[in-house]
Amino acid sequence: MIVFRYLCREVLLTLSAVSAVLLVIIMSGRFIRYLAQAAQGMLDPGVLLLIMAYRIPGFLQLILPLGLFLGILLAYGRMYLDSEMTVLSATGMSQRRLFVYSLAPATVVALLVGWLSLGLAPQGIGQMERILNQQSALTELDTLVPGRFQSMKNGSRVTYTESLSEDRTALAGVFISEKQLSRDGDKERGISVLVAESGRQEIQPDGSRYLILENGYRYDGNPGQADYRAIRYETYGVLLPKPEVAIDVTEREAIPTRELLTAEHPRLKSELQWRLSIPVLVFVVTLLAVPLSRVNPRQGRFLKLLPAILLYMAYLALLIAARGMLDKEKIPAALGLWWVHGIFALIGLLLLYWEPIRLRWAARRSVLEVAHG
Repeated sequence: MIVFRYLCREVLLTLSAVSAVLLVIIMSGRFIRYLAQAAQGMLDPGVLLLIMAYRIPGFLQLILPLGLFLGILLAYGRMYLDSEMTVLSATGMSQRRLFVYSLAPATVVALLVGWLSLGLAPQGIGQMERILNQQSALTELDTLVPGRFQSMKNGSRVTYTESLSEDRTALAGVFISEKQLSRDGDKERGISVLVAESGRQEIQPDGSRYLILENGYRYDGNPGQADYRAIRYETYGVLLPKPEVAIDVTEREAIPTRELLTAEHPRLKSELQWRLSIPVLVFVVTLLAVPLSRVNPRQGRFLKLLPAILLYMAYLALLIAARGMLDKEKIPAALGLWWVHGIFALIGLLLLYWEPIRLRWAARRSVLEVAHG
């Protein structure tokens, strides 16, 4: 029991450290992406942390299996390097018993991943989609920040205001620069610059919103050429575009699992199998990691780390490919993704029993050589 607790503690501590590092790396990349959208006026900066919080379950459901895989490799690899496994082997600790002991932390991770995959992650994605849909309904004026140049339409439109009222309906010191494109949208025809002393928002009966500029100038022309045209106006209307928020998840990822159970569409069936596959993935990678963690102290603990990671990436890539084939009905739904788990489970069993079989054959060969010698 002492050995069991020691092994579980080492695996769980390493799992926690690896998963935390991976979560920070992935969240940092996504946060930078959302921050760039907020800087362009596509998102309200106040919802960034809320969006990231809703994305955490979706990140963790894929991070935890990888964290467990690397945790077993690193924890057991250190024990082999420090000859702790040699001592345990001398007391009767075989690879099979080590795998059985490793199933305890694997079961904890599988239950947590199952809860995330089947329940919490779809709810989080659904809430995130609701927030992003609300952001898509905003106009340029709703996300405008006084004193900052705001880029819209992939940089083809830049808006600036010196001040903005609390109810976001009145502006002062307005500047708008917009590229004029051809009808095909592939060639620039020049640039249009609007400056105004003040502006106000006006909502039309059809729901469209306009920025009504007052007491200003409009400049049209091509940069680098002296053919600009200047027009003074007292009132000028500008249609306020809506931010185009990029959503990096699919609609089916937000569907509750209970609705997927009765779904008949192939894409929804594959989504259900994907969610069920992630907890199964935990047990299969445990079966792979235990024999792969065995290293010679003279070779170093990282000798098998790269091949192990490549094997894990092949496993995940094949699962994703099988999911795509299941979406297109290229493989039957009954076969689904389970054949991928079966292939890598067989690889894991082969790795687990390869060393005892090799030693047994070597011993039998030695006996035969002695008998015929």
